Amino acid sequence: MRMMFVYVISSYVVVNSYLFVRGWQALPSGPGSRLAYTILFWPIALSFLGSRVFESSLPPELLEVMTWVGSFWLAAFFYLFLLVLLVDILRAINHFLPFFPGFITENHSRAKHLATGFVLGLTALIVAGGFINARNPKVTEIEISINKEAGTLKHLNIALAADIHAGIIVGSSWLKGIVEKINALSPDIVLLPGDIIDDRLELVAGKKLEEELRRIQAPLGVFAALGNHEYICCEGEAAIRYLTEQNITVLRDESLKINDSFFLIGRDDFSADIRKGEKRKDLEALMDGVDRRFPVILMDHQPHHLGEAAGNGVDLQLSGHTHNGQMWPFNYIIGAMFELAWGYKRIGDTHYYVTNGAAVWGPPVRVGHRPEIVFVRLSFQ
Repeated sequence: MRMMFVYVISSYVVVNSYLFVRGWQALPSGPGSRLAYTILFWPIALSFLGSRVFESSLPPELLEVMTWVGSFWLAAFFYLFLLVLLVDILRAINHFLPFFPGFITENHSRAKHLATGFVLGLTALIVAGGFINARNPKVTEIEISINKEAGTLKHLNIALAADIHAGIIVGSSWLKGIVEKINALSPDIVLLPGDIIDDRLELVAGKKLEEELRRIQAPLGVFAALGNHEYICCEGEAAIRYLTEQNITVLRDESLKINDSFFLIGRDDFSADIRKGEKRKDLEALMDGVDRRFPVILMDHQPHHLGEAAGNGVDLQLSGHTHNGQMWPFNYIIGAMFELAWGYKRIGDTHYYVTNGAAVWGPPVRVGHRPEIVFVRLSFQ
């Protein structure tokens, strides 16, 4: 983990240095503009890292500004890197196989200004559009039939919202929009399979996140499982206390029979093994107290080892975590890492849905797809 951290930080600094140099070269040669550029560039580029490293010692107002600036920069620097790299690749190709038109090759200064304007303008458009997109989750509706009886229950409407990441970025106004969309569905039950909280609780005190979380309503209740960010921010236990205070029932390696109709299981997150040195229970052990004649719904934040649920008689597994990469083209990497990175899948009699998340982590930006709240219409036979 330490080596991975060093590798990520080193790569981040190297890429930012590359962008800094290319930006320096694009500026007029006068010392004034380049000095101002240097003074502006590095505080912005390092603001996200600074907000993470020094979050416990920074004044709350400064921490919030650094977090917002740094989070937007994460998105901007990535697309700046792709576009600047594309320009440099095209220049290298043109050096050996000339194909640039005359209006570019005849006036180097004008070509440089055009390229700079194109890169900055397109990056700004992507980031701004991605922010608007991220703030407006869609509702995805799916219908699933389970070949079991559920007492007197014939249908069950589930509102599924994972990866809310409530905190400094996804504050009360953003969370309010998510909660309103959940409540507008009038679900029978609300399931939140992990990464509900993003920042340490003392950092988000007074942001009225509690008020919004308490507004989530469903006749059969609101239930959650832990995600990896509940361990990052709160070591698990504090997150459970916090969510319980907001009338959210957290199932941590537990099963619960609901309405004498179906069983709901919440698995502890996979990251508990790494962070706490405690091995989460095997699914087989969790199923010991479950009457499999009834429908069984499993919340497991990270969609690893999907066959495990099918092999243990789970009827429906609901997961999140992947964000489907959040920003194109990371979706291709995530798609290669997970058997199911987003959407619906069936293995035998077991149904799976992995949601791409209701909000964001890191950059407050979504590119390539919209976040979602999933409305699962279950029917029983």
